[in-house]
Amino acid sequence: MNTPNLTLCANYHCVTGEGPLWHADEKRVYWVDIPPGKIFRYDPATGAHEQIFEAGEAVGGYTIQADGSLLLFMAKGRIAHLRDGKLTDVIPHVEEEIDGRFNDVIADPEGRVFCGTMPIGDRNGKLYRLDPDGTLTLVIDDVGLSNGMGFSADLTTFYHTDTKRRTITRFDYDRATGEISNPRVIVREERPEYGKTDGMAVDADDNLWSARWDGYRLVKHTPDGAELDVVIFPTKKVSSLTFGGDDYTDVYVTTAGGHDTAENGETAGALYHLKLDVKGKPPFRSKIQVISEQ
Repeated sequence: MNTPNLTLCANYHCVTGEGPLWHADEKRVYWVDIPPGKIFRYDPATGAHEQIFEAGEAVGGYTIQADGSLLLFMAKGRIAHLRDGKLTDVIPHVEEEIDGRFNDVIADPEGRVFCGTMPIGDRNGKLYRLDPDGTLTLVIDDVGLSNGMGFSADLTTFYHTDTKRRTITRFDYDRATGEISNPRVIVREERPEYGKTDGMAVDADDNLWSARWDGYRLVKHTPDGAELDVVIFPTKKVSSLTFGGDDYTDVYVTTAGGHDTAENGETAGALYHLKLDVKGKPPFRSKIQVISEQ
């Protein structure tokens, strides 16, 4: 049982703190509180943190664009570009998602974005791929609840989390086309105390780090899904993580449930820093064309 020293970086009591990403240009980590669409950032050099934007609607995930601006994946299937506090629509809505929202997203090495959605009523979620020219393609039609994703170091493997089914699936990935194929479930979490598979990150050694909603923990897996280690947290809803710092050996972890600390822990909804003997990789950046910002 790995129980390293945790540092609380900032606590905005996020309802659903999610999607941490290291912004190398600024040397700061970003994260989001999904339901109100609030975006925050933290500067580890000074300890300063701030809210930089509030959409007033759900922001399920985001990527950093090649120029350092942000691309937001929102309610009703809306995708919008955020620069200097102004939103410009890339896709105003997706008809099939008009009653739902995007959830976790990830940019691939060619600047595409894999973007998942929440279930809507009895209909399960979906996984889409947004190409740089703005084309949105349905990749997986039936996902319980699309969540954390990642790539192997050699860029031949794509990992995808389904929170509702408590699984992580490994796919063959074609970098040239963005196609994924040959799915194999490598993690099927059936232990109630471990919670549900949520956000994830892949380290430089190709091990998977899976956050566990309602499980108080991060779980480290081999590329084939075998469990290697566990990191325990003082709060119940551990939602996602990212590697950051100059050498990508700093781990930043988001948590949720800040609206109910009695149930989820006193520091529920906080951003944590974790130092492990592990090195990560920089996130890929999206290269989605934004037509006009007039």
